[in-house]
Amino acid sequence: MLRANLTADDVQRGMKALEPKIQRYARLIMRKGVNVTEGQEVVISAPVETCAFARVLVQEAYAAGAGHVTMLWSDDAVTRLTYEHVPLSYFETVPEWKRQQLDSLAEMGACFVFVEGADPAALKGIDPAKPAANSRAQNTQCTVFRRGLDFNINPWCIAGAPVEAWAKTVFPHDEPDAAIYRLWCAILSAARADGDDPENDWELHDATFEKNLRLLNDGHFTALRYTTERGTNLTVGLTDRHIWAGGCSETPTGHTFFPNIPTEEVFTSPHCERVDGVVYATMPLIHHGNKVDRFWLRLEAGQVVEYDAEVGLDTLRSIIETDEGARRLGEVALISKNTPIRESGTLFYDTLYDENASCHLALGVGFPECYEGGYDLSLEDLRAHGVNTSSTHVDFMIGDDDLDIVGIHEDGTETPIFVNGQWSWE
Repeated sequence: MLRANLTADDVQRGMKALEPKIQRYARLIMRKGVNVTEGQEVVISAPVETCAFARVLVQEAYAAGAGHVTMLWSDDAVTRLTYEHVPLSYFETVPEWKRQQLDSLAEMGACFVFVEGADPAALKGIDPAKPAANSRAQNTQCTVFRRGLDFNINPWCIAGAPVEAWAKTVFPHDEPDAAIYRLWCAILSAARADGDDPENDWELHDATFEKNLRLLNDGHFTALRYTTERGTNLTVGLTDRHIWAGGCSETPTGHTFFPNIPTEEVFTSPHCERVDGVVYATMPLIHHGNKVDRFWLRLEAGQVVEYDAEVGLDTLRSIIETDEGARRLGEVALISKNTPIRESGTLFYDTLYDENASCHLALGVGFPECYEGGYDLSLEDLRAHGVNTSSTHVDFMIGDDDLDIVGIHEDGTETPIFVNGQWSWE
């Protein structure tokens, strides 16, 4: 437990003590996150403010056998200036050089590391149509890159590193350096990377998914029903050949990797035309630097037909109106309230972390790995079987301490899955 008031000396000593842990965290990302193979191209996308950590990642990539590392830099301030001064039409097309860059890297078998670290309010006041158009263009026009990620052809991993504005949002009462130190501690703890052997800890963590996955996959449920005192009453139909996944993923050739560090979820893709009812979000959603909070959705036959938000309604609308598939669900994820991130009480204002503290749903594209034989199907075939297609994927948190979830069998019988926010078999 960190002291309430950290002095400059406390922070300096603390950051010095964290250096070997940060090194092991970078090693974890390269050796377990993307699981670099000998001679492989490694692509690291990172905010410029995290350059010190990015250098450690590059060092660990080469130590793991990378043949070459490509760095792709981003900056919140430059991104905001671009959206302020460039017309919407520009963002509707990906420049040819960028498309060739991403597609060619994917084609050569690269693995991709995405360093998460952004000001949660970076785009406050920006027309949400611009980042939405930019995201939609990249996801529909960089076809080889996008398929490489969606179909797990290219190993990929998202992991966090602090930037000042994010740290100050999470720890508003601290000085910047102290807030960054606290956020580093929180990130390493959430990522199970604060011990002496994070790689071994992740092998043990991966094994903990097996029971939940076995019980869910053996259940062969046709639907899940969610209820809370807050007002959620939602029935989510499942596809006839759905598969629950969690922990490590595999490429079609059997290369294992962890898409998210941290991860606590088991998940599948629902039948995108068989979702009915009302669901209330329980945590803020930060999307393209804009906050959406205290919102709800009503769905009929899988489609969002009504919604509202007390904060960020325009941003919520931009998500739902991205394309036809953005009105439907692509993911249901189950996470007990008895997980380290939830128990820490830290609200990260970042989906990578907050989604791993709460059961969540996602609007947008579903996962081929969550349908039996899905890697061998086209997007059109997946959609015909009920797996959603879209140019977006946006998670939002719905877990509550009183959340109950029942699994519905084909004969109409029901099995409790969650009781009061945790697995019924915990």
